[in-house]
Amino acid sequence: MNKIYLSSPHLGTEELNFVHQAFDTNWIAPLGPNVNGFEADLQDYNKTGHAAALSSGTAAIHIALRLLDVQPGDYVLCQSFTFCGSANPILYMGAKPVFIDSEPDTWNMSPAHLREAIEDLNRQGIRPKACLPVHLYGTPAKIDEIVRLCNNFDIPIIEDAAESLGATLNGQHTGTFGKLGVYSFNGNKIITTSGGGALVSNDTNLIDKARFLATQARDPAPHYQHTEVGYNYRLSNVLAGIGRGQMQVLDERIAQRRANFDRYQDYFQSWEAKGYHIHFPPEPEGTFCNRWLTTVLVDPKQNKGLTREDIRLHLEEVNIEARPLWKPMHLQPVFKDAAFYGDGTSERLFDIGLCLPSGTNMSEADWGRIFKALDQIISDR
Repeated sequence: MNKIYLSSPHLGTEELNFVHQAFDTNWIAPLGPNVNGFEADLQDYNKTGHAAALSSGTAAIHIALRLLDVQPGDYVLCQSFTFCGSANPILYMGAKPVFIDSEPDTWNMSPAHLREAIEDLNRQGIRPKACLPVHLYGTPAKIDEIVRLCNNFDIPIIEDAAESLGATLNGQHTGTFGKLGVYSFNGNKIITTSGGGALVSNDTNLIDKARFLATQARDPAPHYQHTEVGYNYRLSNVLAGIGRGQMQVLDERIAQRRANFDRYQDYFQSWEAKGYHIHFPPEPEGTFCNRWLTTVLVDPKQNKGLTREDIRLHLEEVNIEARPLWKPMHLQPVFKDAAFYGDGTSERLFDIGLCLPSGTNMSEADWGRIFKALDQIISDR
């Protein structure tokens, strides 16, 4: 049987036209018309002032930290419940991550634990250089509360919206609340450029500097001259062409992801009648989630001892990919010495949480296989 992936790329009809334009005009380079067009598309979609198309979301976070003058030994507040790409750039800068636990409403950075961390660090004479909240699985964090709190302490925000393109809080797009926002277009994201990312801001000087740093910080001279250390982080004009085509189907992809979520909710109602209780993350008032991945909580105490690993391993046996939720960063060996403020919420979510196949290109036959496999799990118990 063919493998059913967690979230595979799904191309539309226009991507090849933009790619062909790149080939026809010989713009096979890290810059070009598709890059400019893709940046403009992002700006128009999210109503943000400026965007820089980069090689990855991780690269965007790295440059954002550089723009905020994060230095070796500085402290950066970071959501613990996330992918390592959120936190690794802090180490690139020689800075110290301080991990903040989640709250149960959105699974994202807890404003209460964030305040606890800031006040404790202040008592030690430490002012964090930046705060890095994440909109996990396409659900907006309580970013309005986080912004107010960080503004009170003069801490700039780098908003990791890698998973939440198209999600909104009170009508405002994620990625546009902080001083800088980050998106990812990795192959498994809601739209993709194969590999890629973007940094956005309403501050034109920051984005101009980001583009400069991302092109090896080349000074405006007829020869190659560099007065700063830069990076090779700009997006290819070819890949940006894919992104331009993907932007044309973004709203459709969001609708399809949300339909996937609804379909799983409808399916698991059949488990309720048999005494099983699978929990889904809510959509808090004022939020619009893109439902990049459908995630569920499987508490063994409410499911006759059934665990998320029982489900994951059974699906794996029939070549269907499922995955545990992100392992919190404060539990990762590479960050074992980092400070952490929390109450165990993210650890609990990791213990019982599961991501289900959520691709927008799954066929009816794929859905039939998934539901048949899930049916088998409880029929065998």
